[in-house]
Amino acid sequence: MVRAVSAHEVAPTRHAWTVEAVNLTVKAGKHLAVNGLDLTLGTGVHGLLGPNGAGKTTLMRALGTVVKPHGGLLRLLGTDATRGRELRDLRSRLGYLPQQFGYYPRFTVRDCVEYMAWLREMPSAAVPAAAQRAIERVQLADRADARLKSLSGGMLRRVGIAQAIVNEPELLLLDEPTVGLDPEQRVRFRELIRELGADSCVLVSTHLVEDVVAACADVVIMNHGTRVFQGLPADLTRFGETHGIGDSPAERGYSHLLMQHRSGR
Repeated sequence: MVRAVSAHEVAPTRHAWTVEAVNLTVKAGKHLAVNGLDLTLGTGVHGLLGPNGAGKTTLMRALGTVVKPHGGLLRLLGTDATRGRELRDLRSRLGYLPQQFGYYPRFTVRDCVEYMAWLREMPSAAVPAAAQRAIERVQLADRADARLKSLSGGMLRRVGIAQAIVNEPELLLLDEPTVGLDPEQRVRFRELIRELGADSCVLVSTHLVEDVVAACADVVIMNHGTRVFQGLPADLTRFGETHGIGDSPAERGYSHLLMQHRSGR
């Protein structure tokens, strides 16, 4: 596994990490999709890359407390995420956009975001303003009272981002958030997550290497359920200066690291 120094990695004290996983294993059905993963993440924007089947979505589901780890240590915001009685408070401090975002078609944008704020046990008096703020941040203020069934795929994805950030989470998990977004919306999304990462830990899982390089201070690559690389975007780009396949140094660095891992080097 290739390891480079991350931007956030500065002599942490005990439990300073937002995410701390040690020898983590997580199953997807009967398959061990995350297998002996070691990972630490702090404040900032982190990009999670890997091929299909690498275990990214299963990891995101475990970090979002949707599935329980099979083994190992998982601490989120200083809390043991394997202990059921701790999860209620923990979930109120998380934001999560899954790869498949389910919704009630007859809900309006505002209904959906306010409902998710209520599920996260935000104070009732704070919900309307928080929902409006989240909707504005994803540029959907003019569609706030439109029913979800009337929206395009890209707009629905922005609703998903809005519900994930409505409670201003300390840990924000976004699984393929830019699917369906046009190039201009992707640029705005990058600006938004950089803003959110100033005070929170943001983990973005994506197949788009260039989005990670443009928006993230830290890059994590997974393959076969384990961590292949963690480091700065500049480190990833440097690996691609003379090796790998792709249209940019970052893409070539990504492919080179995967090929090294597959060959056992």
